[in-house]
Amino acid sequence: MQNSLEYISQHKDRFISELIDLLKIPSVSADPAFAQDVLDTADAVKKALENAGCDIVEIHETDGFPIVYGEKILDSKLPTVLVYGHYDVQPADPLELWDSPPYEPVIKTTELHPEGAIFARGACDDKGQMYMHVKALEFMTKTDQLPCNVKFMIEGEEEIGSNNLAIYVAKNKEKLANDIILISDTGMIANDVPSITTGLRGLSYVEVEVTGPNRDLHSGLYGGAVANPINILTKMIASLHDENNHITIPGFYDKVEELSREERDEMAKAPFILEDYQNALEIESVYGEKGYTTNERNSIRPTLDVNGIWGGYIGGGAKTVIASQAFAKISMRLVPHQDWEEITELFKKHFESIAPTGVKVKVTPHHGGQGYVTPIDTVGYKAASKAYETTFEKKPIPQRSGGSIPIVSLFERELQSKTILMGFGLDSDAIHSPNEHFGLWNYLKGIETIPYFYKYFTAMSS
Repeated sequence: MQNSLEYISQHKDRFISELIDLLKIPSVSADPAFAQDVLDTADAVKKALENAGCDIVEIHETDGFPIVYGEKILDSKLPTVLVYGHYDVQPADPLELWDSPPYEPVIKTTELHPEGAIFARGACDDKGQMYMHVKALEFMTKTDQLPCNVKFMIEGEEEIGSNNLAIYVAKNKEKLANDIILISDTGMIANDVPSITTGLRGLSYVEVEVTGPNRDLHSGLYGGAVANPINILTKMIASLHDENNHITIPGFYDKVEELSREERDEMAKAPFILEDYQNALEIESVYGEKGYTTNERNSIRPTLDVNGIWGGYIGGGAKTVIASQAFAKISMRLVPHQDWEEITELFKKHFESIAPTGVKVKVTPHHGGQGYVTPIDTVGYKAASKAYETTFEKKPIPQRSGGSIPIVSLFERELQSKTILMGFGLDSDAIHSPNEHFGLWNYLKGIETIPYFYKYFTAMSS
């Protein structure tokens, strides 16, 4: 019987060509200018699922962008795997920092990807990783090796907070019923160091606005006499961390789990060379909360970062004004047990309380989600671990991620299912940044590995 590696070898060029076609569509959910492109991508995903062997594929409308649902049910007595992914992508800005146009995919070799990588927005996050599952299904159906039932739920709003997904899931619990949820929207340590993400941070995302005078003012006539919103905003933001980079919001750490020394030592076994990390980012040193390592700071500790800040005159030349308003977007990455809505309220209360007289402050929550930890003693994790071990010939390392996938905790609450995060990207793939890319080796390795998860999960579940 043909194995996945043999099938991939026969169809490699087509698999790559199909992904390139998908990446050409600028499915930016955040920008209304790309609305039709997002809808076109949903149609493309639907056709891909049909061609891969799903018996039923439907486009379900929401108040935003649609969700593509597909299924192939062999027998109700068999286990069911629900695959989640998203077909929307981040905006490509700033375009001038791309070495090649973000929606004109090109294959280039790099030091980490000597066999080539596809450079395009969405290559790794998440079109490339989502499409691995489509092609894995194709292999299993075309060779009659699908061992269990499979369902797909591919959404178009992940990059803007999955605003309508919770409603859809709540209304379709029976349709989405499953034994395990499988997601590839994370990464692994290195191509020769496979890993499985076992923890995700939560997220609280807000926008703040500071308003002073009723109009922009001449900085000579009014400077020093009225509050400057930009000056005030930067001072307020600076006060959100102390000298040890500890977040100063009262109550922020009340529910933060302190990992044991043993757990931290286990995490430290993952290969990490600080000098290589700094060189890759072209920085002289790392920076963060005192008392924690770099890998701990970006995974098991909460953070607060300014994602954007603006106000006043930023054009060419000089314009001496005191701006009427100043704005910033702020994200807080949260660890398990921190409730994102509670943290958002704590931030709002604190930020408003530290505003000096002479300005008005407005805090607008955008979106958020809970953190998540999956145990490593479940059938799902063991099946994933064995699948990696089969294709990588070494046991994967359990790893907590600094990123957030808010819908994972939603799935557990609504569908009573655990999620397995089988990521094949690398930290260096520049997701959300210019020159995003996904290694061809990683893409094809995912297609090779995923069918083994189905095989082992079905066997272990019987």
